[in-house]
Amino acid sequence: MGTMTRKQREVREREQLLLQIARKMLIEQGYAGLSMDQLAEAAEYSKGTIYQHFESKEDLVTALAIESMERRVELFLRAEQFAGRPRERMLAIGVADELFSRLEVQHYQSEFIIKLANLRDRASTQRQQVLEQLENTCFGCVVRIVESGIESGDLPRVTNARELVYSVFTMALGTHMTSLHFCPMLAEFQISDPQRVLLQGIHILLDGSEWQPKRLEWDYAKTYQRIQQEIFSQEVSSLTTNAPH
Repeated sequence: MGTMTRKQREVREREQLLLQIARKMLIEQGYAGLSMDQLAEAAEYSKGTIYQHFESKEDLVTALAIESMERRVELFLRAEQFAGRPRERMLAIGVADELFSRLEVQHYQSEFIIKLANLRDRASTQRQQVLEQLENTCFGCVVRIVESGIESGDLPRVTNARELVYSVFTMALGTHMTSLHFCPMLAEFQISDPQRVLLQGIHILLDGSEWQPKRLEWDYAKTYQRIQQEIFSQEVSSLTTNAPH
């Protein structure tokens, strides 16, 4: 890939600024509260300049989804490479998801607002295709791990990898949506760490699928530590550094 010209760099930097402002507005005001007029005013650019970057409000929000998914995919691809048994690598995906939610808070929050808006079909064709490719890459990481479990014999009773992946994804999505939009429920059930509960629930699901080794037959706490140290040491260090004292 060639070096960008000064003009290209300026365009890219302006688009990044617009996305940053739009994401903040989306989180604070919701999808209905985000408009191209308000973005232009907040960024101090003309509305015409905004439309040079994004064809519509839906195209803008899809660009936000792409930006978030790129960060998630990078973590998932690294998790897939963890040196362990297939179920340990599935745990690595869970750790990647946890780190994404904790390190990329604005991306994590806006991701679900975007999903609820359901506006993919109204974005530009190019951005629709990019987002679909990223989602397929993310989904593919998990499918390949499940398929490796089937091939290794660790998943003797599962024949359809995608059905199991779908179950895991919907469980994760439900947990994340609850933690973001139904906080009173968490308080009522005295759940202070939804991510920990999610990992426990996935372990129960995988035990029910006869995925070996089962939770009580393997030291997954040790695997969790290995994943943090071997794959995500920089991210874990960042969390420790930025933790409140």
